[in-house]
Amino acid sequence: MKSVATIVGLLATLLMAGQALAAKQAPASPIDINKAGVEELMSLPGVGPAKAQAIVAYRDATPFASTDDLANVKGIGQKMLAKLAPFVTVSGSADVKAPGTAEKAAH
Repeated sequence: MKSVATIVGLLATLLMAGQALAAKQAPASPIDINKAGVEELMSLPGVGPAKAQAIVAYRDATPFASTDDLANVKGIGQKMLAKLAPFVTVSGSADVKAPGTAEKAAH
């Protein structure tokens, strides 16, 4: 019986450690998506290695003019864009817009 209790205790500890690792801390200041590397992009909420690579690949072909352009990256929809908006910024364009303004400006 003692070994069962030990195993249950170890499993509970591993579960708590996994949850702590899964809940990464958002960046303290906005990340420039036109300059950030894969590692830095992975610090964004909901962005793992595949999405970070997709962001870099998109940027290499077409630099971001606004944060709204993230919605053009495979795997990033409007919900993800809304989650990322407070943590990202763009540079390198005179046409840089604040999140959510590209659609309003077009109308």
